[in-house]
Amino acid sequence: MSRMRRFLDSIEPQFHKGGRFEKYYAVYEMVDTFMYSPNNSTRTAPHVRDTIDLKRMMSYVVVALIPCIIWAWFNSGYQANLALAELGVARDDWRGGLLSMFGIGFNPSNPFANLVHGFLLFLPIYLTTLIVGGLWEVLFATVRNHEVNEGFLVTSMLFTLTLPPEMPLWMVAVGISFGVVIGKEVFGGTGKNFLNPALTGRAFLYFAYPAEISGDQVWVAVDGWSHATPLGLGETGGMAAIAESGLTWWQAFVGLMPGSLGETSTLAILIGMAFLLYTRIASWRIMLGVVIGVIATSLLFNLLASDARPMMAMPFYWHFVVGGLTFGLVFMATDPVSASMTNTGRLVFGILIGFMTVLIRAINPAFPEGIMLAILFANLFAPLIDYVVIQSNIRRRERRHVSA
Repeated sequence: MSRMRRFLDSIEPQFHKGGRFEKYYAVYEMVDTFMYSPNNSTRTAPHVRDTIDLKRMMSYVVVALIPCIIWAWFNSGYQANLALAELGVARDDWRGGLLSMFGIGFNPSNPFANLVHGFLLFLPIYLTTLIVGGLWEVLFATVRNHEVNEGFLVTSMLFTLTLPPEMPLWMVAVGISFGVVIGKEVFGGTGKNFLNPALTGRAFLYFAYPAEISGDQVWVAVDGWSHATPLGLGETGGMAAIAESGLTWWQAFVGLMPGSLGETSTLAILIGMAFLLYTRIASWRIMLGVVIGVIATSLLFNLLASDARPMMAMPFYWHFVVGGLTFGLVFMATDPVSASMTNTGRLVFGILIGFMTVLIRAINPAFPEGIMLAILFANLFAPLIDYVVIQSNIRRRERRHVSA
């Protein structure tokens, strides 16, 4: 038995009922179950014996996010170094000091320099999300005398990856606070929320501070330099504007373009998707539904395209490589709590998300990114979709019974 295990066992009685730190049992339980598997098990029926629990499921999602995280480091550093090279300056903040002190520099042709620079952009946002959101989780768990749920580890990572690399940290703190408290805890915590908390927090920032998180200002990696994202270019000038920027479909697929931290590389997202499908953590029906909805709606709008709505002419295969569509369909739409639960309902749920995403992108130029609002909209209808599916199954079985 390790020293840490012995230490945790020795202080455990202090956190149980009647112990000196009884009020902080949720904190002890969080640390203990994060480092070790719980030793309690079911002994009476009904129960389910399985090799996976919520902790392991959340761990798998974090593993699936690793390619997106690594690419977020590289691409954000690469875009920042490109901006510095274009301006002919070096960073004069603490990041620039560290990069200069260790001789790493700001060369966009140096993969290591890009990776480290991107890591320095990513780390403060993630730490702010983890600390502020974690404090809210511990506070509610302590007041309710509940366990701290492991799902927040995924929520914090997803929320971070949907943000621009230079998002002000106080806005990050406000956004994750809104997502955790209003999107989840007010409804009773994990398993009782009907909205995705990471998306709820981002939606709040989207409407409260649009200049910092949307449109041409989604990427401001260096003071004095900004660049429109491909999705923003598509909203204003259609495919012609994207072509003028020199961006190819392959570059967009790989992720060498401005954008939020974890949403630029479709390739990295697909690697994570393959892992989630292999481990059966995410529903392939939801993913398939989103793909069907996007393709069908895009083809319809291509036939109805007009100069007034340039995004209507965007081919369906471009929709998947610009903005956060692919990231949303893999990691956000498949949230097991806020999505539909029935098999048929999951397919309908996904189709609704795909349809709404393209509809918002093509028809409403005020919201260049549609996937976030589409998923939240579908979250609201998920219980109704499941209800209709279940009632339809009941009526079909009743008719089958009567005819027999």
